[in-house]
Amino acid sequence: MAAATAPRPPAPQLLRLLELDPYLAPFEQDFQHRYSLFYKRLKDIEENEGGLGKFSKSYKTFGVNQFMDGGVYCKEWAPGAEAVFLTGDFNGWNPFSHPYKKMEYGKWELFIPPGQDGYPAVPHGSKLKVVIRAQNGELLYRISPWARYVVRDDDKVNYDWVHWNPPQSYTRRHPSPKRLKSLRIYESHVGIASPEGKIASYKNFTYNVLPRIKDLGYNCVQLMAIMEHAYYASFGYQVTSFFAASSRYGTPDDLKEMIDVAHSMGITVLLDVVHSHASKNSEDGLNKFDGTDSCFFHSGPKGTHQLWDSRLFDYANWEVLRFLLSNLRMWIEDYGFDGFRFDGVTSMLYHNHGIGTGFSGDYNEYFGLHVDEDALCYLMLANYMINLLHPECITIAEDVSGMPALCRPVLEGGGGFNYRLAMAIPDKWIQIIKELKDEDWNMGNIVYTLTNRRYEEKYIAYAESHDQALVGDKTLAFRLMDAEMYTNMSVLSPLTPVIDRGMQLHKMIRLITHALGGDSYLNFMGNEFGHPEWLDFPRKGNNESYHYARRQFNLTDDHLLRYRFLNAFDRDMNKLEERFGWLASPPAFVSEKHESNKVIAFERAGLVFIFNFHPYQSYVDYRVGVETPGKYKILLDSDASEYGGHQRLDHSTEYFSEEYPHNYRHNSLMVYIPSRVAIVLQNMDILN
Repeated sequence: MAAATAPRPPAPQLLRLLELDPYLAPFEQDFQHRYSLFYKRLKDIEENEGGLGKFSKSYKTFGVNQFMDGGVYCKEWAPGAEAVFLTGDFNGWNPFSHPYKKMEYGKWELFIPPGQDGYPAVPHGSKLKVVIRAQNGELLYRISPWARYVVRDDDKVNYDWVHWNPPQSYTRRHPSPKRLKSLRIYESHVGIASPEGKIASYKNFTYNVLPRIKDLGYNCVQLMAIMEHAYYASFGYQVTSFFAASSRYGTPDDLKEMIDVAHSMGITVLLDVVHSHASKNSEDGLNKFDGTDSCFFHSGPKGTHQLWDSRLFDYANWEVLRFLLSNLRMWIEDYGFDGFRFDGVTSMLYHNHGIGTGFSGDYNEYFGLHVDEDALCYLMLANYMINLLHPECITIAEDVSGMPALCRPVLEGGGGFNYRLAMAIPDKWIQIIKELKDEDWNMGNIVYTLTNRRYEEKYIAYAESHDQALVGDKTLAFRLMDAEMYTNMSVLSPLTPVIDRGMQLHKMIRLITHALGGDSYLNFMGNEFGHPEWLDFPRKGNNESYHYARRQFNLTDDHLLRYRFLNAFDRDMNKLEERFGWLASPPAFVSEKHESNKVIAFERAGLVFIFNFHPYQSYVDYRVGVETPGKYKILLDSDASEYGGHQRLDHSTEYFSEEYPHNYRHNSLMVYIPSRVAIVLQNMDILN
């Protein structure tokens, strides 16, 4: 009895967190409470399930799993069911011939012995359904929540569950890359990764897109819309089958091959995981699986997201924890994913899901009864488990609220994520371009937005992601150049002021975000070359058209189009980071943010970055402060001809520093900075 009532241990490393941010000291008890909740769940799992490792491997026993001898073991959690049966091709769709046996805690199990001569009891490729007799006597035909493969015929509305157990499954040939110090992420969607107006395949991505990503200098691919979703236009955010890789792009083995080939190129592969909510579909989703309003979700209004019209998980439920933790484990161990970007973390963290809430940064907004501690505890468990079992894996939080310590270790009372998205940066660029004339751009405000991040928490900077590419919004390229992208992007036509401005600013915005904005960088596929159109999936509103659900990579291969200049700059920017590693370096020292001159200068990773955002003013002999004396030369110049620039800088010029302190640096040098140009200088006296 004494053990049961013993006080829970405090977060063992909380003092370190409070030293990093003394303003969190008034909330010490909140952190202790969060950690104690995590610790209790962890200990309960260890005592009742034999450890977190065994608990999170439940995907090996739940659903339908085949033994080596051809026998099949089936297990489901359906606490609201009166009876459970398995039916399908294997038994001529007899709904009652294979009843499950009722177990404790709402679980049901069934063993089907192997067929004659050891043939599998349930053949590979055959269709199945779980039959639930609900409390009102109704028979419900459901897909197992643990189904590994679901398909939909063209003439059908709902998905079918197909037993996936090929005689020879894909065998991984290449190890996962070691955890990267500098993450350069290419956010991708397999289905739109082709210029053709159709759903592209895993095979297409493997053989046509991965080499392009490698050439561009990205070392990480973040895959969206992989978890099966019935509605293509949901962008993968209305998940119906959490354990099934989307069949619209190919088979599970095709995806495994794609990840393996990426690994052979040294590319890390992340999954965009949606554990914040689930589709309301019941015929081919989780909703009302056992005939009740609850099961995996909160019942009543608490279980429905007002804006997303989707179901919300009950993170305090033991079996929900089993389901979600096992889901993460399966994607890592079966497919070879190297980590996750957790979608909708803000919605998970607060009972109001962040709806109608403008987070000001006041610490009181992050603590108290409005925080969903069960959801936070799940995220802590998830990150703890991943770090324990697969320490090379990476986790990223999509949180717009700015929850403190989300990217600090669980032992400090933090959320345990490795990175968080710097979501204020793309919003700032949109606001500037929409609302301000070029001469009114505020250099201090730009620098503040790019550098305003929590100390010792890693941020992923990006100028734009898939959010800005969607129909209803505009990409930066489209905001900058608009309709002229359709008429004036050919090198055979004169360079208009709109295209010139747009291309120059497109490069500058990307470079300053890359170099100043965080500890990692992200780009959405196609945006690197200024993709000319938004993204819109086939739907009734556009007559089911695929015209905008594609990426026109062919535009960069056409030497008569200016898209190739932006593509080349993006590639060389990434290659330069690969060489010098500024993302893994300490934050930059910003020596200048001059409002009237529109100049920003900073040093990071031994390089000097200079940006002149002035629309027409160039500067001769402009003094820039540098810490290290020496001879400097240009490494990257956005005005170079290969990037569609005006070639106003001589790259053979050597810039010698003087012992002349300037802008809090011990030395300085004089440089020529043309208007709307970004340059990167290297000290040639220091070998890289």
